[in-house]
Amino acid sequence: MDGRARQGLEEEHMARTGEDAAHPEPRFRRRRELGAASARSLLLTVLGEFVLPGGEPVWTATFLRALGLLGVEEKAVRQALARSAGEGWLAGERHGRRTAWRLTPSGERLLTDGTERIYGFGRPVGAWDGRWLLVLATVPETSRRLRHLLRTRLAWSGLGNLSPGVWVSPHPEREPEVREVLAGIGVADGSTLFTGRLGDLAEARRVARQAWDLDEIGLAYEDFLDAVGALRPADDPGTFAAHTRLVQEWRRFPFLDPGLPAALLPDDWSGAQAVALFHERHDTWRPVADRQWKAMSG
Repeated sequence: MDGRARQGLEEEHMARTGEDAAHPEPRFRRRRELGAASARSLLLTVLGEFVLPGGEPVWTATFLRALGLLGVEEKAVRQALARSAGEGWLAGERHGRRTAWRLTPSGERLLTDGTERIYGFGRPVGAWDGRWLLVLATVPETSRRLRHLLRTRLAWSGLGNLSPGVWVSPHPEREPEVREVLAGIGVADGSTLFTGRLGDLAEARRVARQAWDLDEIGLAYEDFLDAVGALRPADDPGTFAAHTRLVQEWRRFPFLDPGLPAALLPDDWSGAQAVALFHERHDTWRPVADRQWKAMSG
């Protein structure tokens, strides 16, 4: 992924959830409703789902209608548009008293990479050969920003923090990506990477639980299943809102879930059920949501 696109998605995720991607706070609890999202985050979802595929400029009024269906006030929508333009994702063009917004090349890269990650996430992981990637990478305590970058970039790449300065992944094929991350933030020279095995399966499962909070991730999936299962849109506007909320909520899982092999997951893991529900609802709602988007864009 393009470095700026990766950083943009990481920062957007943390701004939306208020969490460090490497050490999420225990904020996901049962019966969580699909509603707590910023205007900026919802705008990003709308841009990725409807504006990017269409490839056409979009009037401010269309965004006001679309995000209004999601409960976002006009002032917040305008602020989100202005902020996205300030970050170089959107460009506005005046036509009299109206403004048409188009994605910039960097905005298109950001959203394309994000879309690939969202819809590629959850694919079944093949049989695991028992090998791990082990990364020893430390940053001085005084370099807080560098430590933050190290944590978020390695977490984005699916690595878990086993202990201070020690990161692991059961996907050794990600070594080139990890080396690129370490080089990109300037800590490659002080880092060491190994590939090897960790005892028997019981020890491997213990390591997985130590490196990732699987209980918390499991709760997030159960929240998703409860909340999405309760959505029953009755018309086109309601389906547009439900579909956008669906994608909005699903966007967080590539940050939370490292995609561990089945052998390392709890026996009652709800992730597979959540993946199936997401794709089933997405396939059902997407045509209706597209129809509503076109109606609002007229």
